[in-house]
Amino acid sequence: MLGETQVTDTFGLPADHPGFSDDEYRRRRQAIADVGGAYRPGRAIPDVHYTADEDDLWRLVSSELAAKHQRLACAEFLAGAERLVLPTDRVPQLREVDQRVHELTGFHIRPVPGLVPVRDFYGSLAERSFMSTQYVRHHSVPFYTPEPDIVHEIIGHANMLASDAFAELYQAAGRASQRTTSDEALEFFSKVFWFTLEFGVVREAGETKAYGAGLLSSYGELDLFREAEIRPWDPVEMGSRPYDITHYQPVLYEVPSFAELVDRLGAFFTDYSENWYRTHRSLGAR
Repeated sequence: MLGETQVTDTFGLPADHPGFSDDEYRRRRQAIADVGGAYRPGRAIPDVHYTADEDDLWRLVSSELAAKHQRLACAEFLAGAERLVLPTDRVPQLREVDQRVHELTGFHIRPVPGLVPVRDFYGSLAERSFMSTQYVRHHSVPFYTPEPDIVHEIIGHANMLASDAFAELYQAAGRASQRTTSDEALEFFSKVFWFTLEFGVVREAGETKAYGAGLLSSYGELDLFREAEIRPWDPVEMGSRPYDITHYQPVLYEVPSFAELVDRLGAFFTDYSENWYRTHRSLGAR
């Protein structure tokens, strides 16, 4: 996740990454990262020539996730996915996803070679631009990734960015991040982002449904997220709560309806600033 520090090798992989000991995978991952690294704003997004195995992995994971989404995703996410219409038989090119998302909500999807500085990632959202990786998770664990890969970025975030409501929240989040001056205030904001747009849940038709991209791109966690401790939506508590990216989240925060999510999260992002953080930071430790 953004901002995490881990021991890595020369390919940038942490020692517990599924592909750490796979030299062929590491070279392939680096080659795809180099495509993203060569991109320059204003130019056409270069295509990645995905292999048949990578297309097979996308086909498997996307089909399994789509089935789970019908049962477990919130209605607004499903509506965004219906508008975007991702390919199911191959890994999509960022070029085509960018074009479609921009037509729908004015957001751009921009390639990057890997994790980027936190302020750069969030700041780009203020310009309606989402930074995306293009490499594919390791074939040995198709339903898991310890880092943002193209499955997470596109199935999770791009489907959300095809929704006008979610796109507005993403841009508001980016603007909120730009009103922070200290690392502490940015970290607080980042935790709220994590427990909402990455791992948020909402009450819908009497059930707890997922709306966060992290949940909606995680095959395993989608089956189990309702077993987490579901707490009332509270941005002060969210911003004060640590999280572990290597485990399923034991605590999630639920908002009573999607309309309230838009109102509450939108208001938080609109109001958030260095002063807001300094005023509220001592209220959330529980």
